Amino acid sequence: MGEHSIYLAAALDVAREAGAILKADYARAGEVRFKGIVNLVTETDLASQDLIFRRLSARFPGHDFLAEEGLRELSGAEFRWVFDPLDGTTNFAHRFPVFCVSLALERQGELVCGVVHNPVSGETFWGERGGGAFFNGTAVRVSEIDNLDRALLATGFPYDIRETRANMRHHDEFLLRTQAIRRCGSAALDLCYVACGRFDGFWEMKLSPWDTAAGAVVLREAGGRITDFAGRPVDIYRPEVCASNGLVHEAMLGILNGMPS
Repeated sequence: MGEHSIYLAAALDVAREAGAILKADYARAGEVRFKGIVNLVTETDLASQDLIFRRLSARFPGHDFLAEEGLRELSGAEFRWVFDPLDGTTNFAHRFPVFCVSLALERQGELVCGVVHNPVSGETFWGERGGGAFFNGTAVRVSEIDNLDRALLATGFPYDIRETRANMRHHDEFLLRTQAIRRCGSAALDLCYVACGRFDGFWEMKLSPWDTAAGAVVLREAGGRITDFAGRPVDIYRPEVCASNGLVHEAMLGILNGMPS
């Protein structure tokens, strides 16, 4: 166990507790509100966020918090929790069982642990700096695919796609250059799927910190590579991500930088 294991254990506990809220609400029709034309928020997002904040702030007073549904408790503290209480809200609202609780911890700006938990599938991914990446307790590593022609990639599209058409050209180019493309609707799970070898790469733009923080830890500890489109090391506060097993990364960056989005 690493020096941040106390925080990882807390993150696992609270992610599973919040996941129980998601699972309990999954089969029933709850209230859905629109933050935009295609951007949803449910009462379950809010209940999960409230639980996570209450549990962690009580256990770690003085820590900062940043989460999707308007939670901004930022004092400049050494530790900051960055989380999405329900990543994949559109899937959840349509009863498509690909969504999760995504929870990470930063220490002075460096990601030190992360947990991604899908309560419907019972799949939990976690990673700790220097401690490896795990899926339901078993260590995982990225795939060994080294050619885009044989690679299965994943992506996502921003909420303003109707106005910007962002990522459509990149999607079409990758579709012609890879084995296949998937669009699952949860960036956190996409990153974990790269970490465990289900996907060989993932790219997306217009992301928020809580979309990528936990998955970035898991992928890094599984031996993957995650950067922005310029190839710079990941910064969750920059809105674009290119993630891979490392072997197809340069080829992905070539496509991402070789044409407009």
